[in-house]
Amino acid sequence: MEIRLWDALKTNSKPVIGMLHIPALPGSPRNTLAFDAIIDWVLNDASALADGGVDALILENFGDVPFYPHRVPAHTLAFITILAREVQAQHRLPLGMNVLRNDGESALAIATAVSAEFIRVNVYTGARLTDQGLIQGLAHILLRYRKSIGSDVKILADVDVKHSAPLAPRELTDEVEETVLRGCADGIIVTGTATGKRTAIEDLKRAVIAANGTPVFAGSGVDATNAAAVLGVADGLIVGTAFKRDGVTTNPVDSERVHEFMKTVRNQRHK
Repeated sequence: MEIRLWDALKTNSKPVIGMLHIPALPGSPRNTLAFDAIIDWVLNDASALADGGVDALILENFGDVPFYPHRVPAHTLAFITILAREVQAQHRLPLGMNVLRNDGESALAIATAVSAEFIRVNVYTGARLTDQGLIQGLAHILLRYRKSIGSDVKILADVDVKHSAPLAPRELTDEVEETVLRGCADGIIVTGTATGKRTAIEDLKRAVIAANGTPVFAGSGVDATNAAAVLGVADGLIVGTAFKRDGVTTNPVDSERVHEFMKTVRNQRHK
């Protein structure tokens, strides 16, 4: 790829990663589209995001509710791999993978196979109570797997991830420190409580201090009204709902929304 996300982070350009929410794939309970139609949906969203000026993309099987807590079936992995290659054939933006709910191994395998740059892992260290039950971190497995296949794919790890609760109260700063120092994550993601819910500025400030130079991304609830404030703290953004038509997460990407958002981002970058 000509552009690398980590190069942008080194130059403090505050990159924006646009979400590619995959509609329910074949085999998922809510699947209604043929796979060719799903490819068209994802590519149309990718074009709208790229034309709007985002710096990177992340592909996620958002429509596959209810999610498997750990490994996804082989056919899901195959469908996502094809989608990733289709996106890369059309665009040269950095690409990331997130296989929900917590299949970091499949995400890493796909990313390595298609030369994507990074993955997102929702529960990377520790343990969380979720609607899929108890999910435990897999840093110890994932880092050894990455080493064994000779991959250089970066790992963005959620801390206090949305749609979950801790088993016991813990300081956010402690979790961030452990995820970086003991989990060896390449980047940290801080979110609100659910998809589209705002990431608290105070949480971001504490995470940035605790991360001590490791990039920190705001992972939910950023829109044109708060992007400048969030970018004053975070190293980058992951944006999904704010880019969608009418601000509805399951709708297609609205290119005008992307343009307006990125105009705000460019203004912040030039300050």
